[in-house]
Amino acid sequence: MEKNSQNKTGKIGLVTAVAVVIANMVGTGVFTSLGFQVLGIESGFTLLALWVVGGIAALSGALTYGEIGSALPRSGGEFHYLSRIYHPAVGFTSGWVSATVGFAAPVALAAMALGKYFTGVFYEPGGAGAEDPIIPRIIALSVVVMVSLVHMQNLKTGGQFQNVFTGLKLFLILILIFSGIILAAPQSIGFMPDENTMKGIFSQPFAISLVYVMYAYSGWNASSYIAGEVKDPRKNLPRSLLIGTSVVMVLYVLINFVFLYTTPIEAMKGKLEVGLIASESIFGVSGGKIMGMLISLSLISSISSMVWAGPRVTQVIGEDIPFFRKLSKTNPSGIPVTAIVIQLLIAVVLVMTSTFDVVINYTIFTLILSSLVTVVGVFVLRYRFPNAKPAYRTWGYPVTPLIFIGISIWMLIFLAMNKPWEAAGGIVTILVGLGIWALTRSKEDAQTDSLDNEFEQN
Repeated sequence: MEKNSQNKTGKIGLVTAVAVVIANMVGTGVFTSLGFQVLGIESGFTLLALWVVGGIAALSGALTYGEIGSALPRSGGEFHYLSRIYHPAVGFTSGWVSATVGFAAPVALAAMALGKYFTGVFYEPGGAGAEDPIIPRIIALSVVVMVSLVHMQNLKTGGQFQNVFTGLKLFLILILIFSGIILAAPQSIGFMPDENTMKGIFSQPFAISLVYVMYAYSGWNASSYIAGEVKDPRKNLPRSLLIGTSVVMVLYVLINFVFLYTTPIEAMKGKLEVGLIASESIFGVSGGKIMGMLISLSLISSISSMVWAGPRVTQVIGEDIPFFRKLSKTNPSGIPVTAIVIQLLIAVVLVMTSTFDVVINYTIFTLILSSLVTVVGVFVLRYRFPNAKPAYRTWGYPVTPLIFIGISIWMLIFLAMNKPWEAAGGIVTILVGLGIWALTRSKEDAQTDSLDNEFEQN
């Protein structure tokens, strides 16, 4: 049995690994994106279909990552996987993306949303301070620094902190779901398909909204970044991915049903703090503000999970590439403090200089592309290394990974056509990563020849 999800070796158990996945996923997206979706879609069925499609994509990705993580059970996520499956250049580029924007940007987004919710609780709409952008930014920065300091202590402290705030988040969502269904007056919105349903699903607004949904589901692969800190990762890593993603998919559909069931669409259009608005519809103004405060606190869980997972990618880069050795520096408790500080600095810059929607579009393009290449890697893994014996094989292979690949390609094409500047920013980030690898690769040539041996050693 697990004790506080920590074993005697200091590694985390399945419970905490699942908590990291859930916390990484449930956060900014589910409490903010519906306000953007209802700008172009007003069908309850179509809006919920968005979350089902996104959930199917995330679950397909998690099922596939489970096999790759079981075959290559080490922290580092895509950096480790792609270095071994393809080539160190591909792995480094993906790790560069994760280290620079893959985690720092979501940390900034969650902090920005937390600041917005917090000010929404304590300032009346239109009142002094309500529209002041400085106040939420100060709150966001304070929380990011505080959470980073917590995770600089030791694994036990970080794990307990993560479990507490993830539990708070799940408890809050369950309260919203049950209270919304029982207490609130239903809105006049239909949840059954009609003759326009298919047209709406294949419309441009649906594709635009799916960008926000896919961002909300990002993080389904979170435990793969800390695999080296998970007890028995060959078994618990795929389990954590599947359990965490499945739970979140159910919660997302239910919570968005409650938002739509209880709150007028007009009240949510274009608003970031839809959770606060829906809470006021369910509990009244005073009760809604209390729930808004709890929502803002629950976002600490999302920030915490990314502050935990992201620096492990940077740490593994430092361990594998001598040129970046300083990035792997740890404190006496084995915590990569240098990597945490670097991610913190990037997040601070993003909070101070960027807007919410620009960061989402820029981030999601790079995240989808990185995940796409990794999921394709399961085919390469089976072809190149037939002797690999992962403890878990992808359920539904090859259909499962093909579903994820198809949805991802559709999203990348749409983003490239409709958000060209954000997509270009993602491509530039990737090219910069390749350039940095090329400048440092002379010291790593000997490493490439030894990568294939890992499967024999495992």
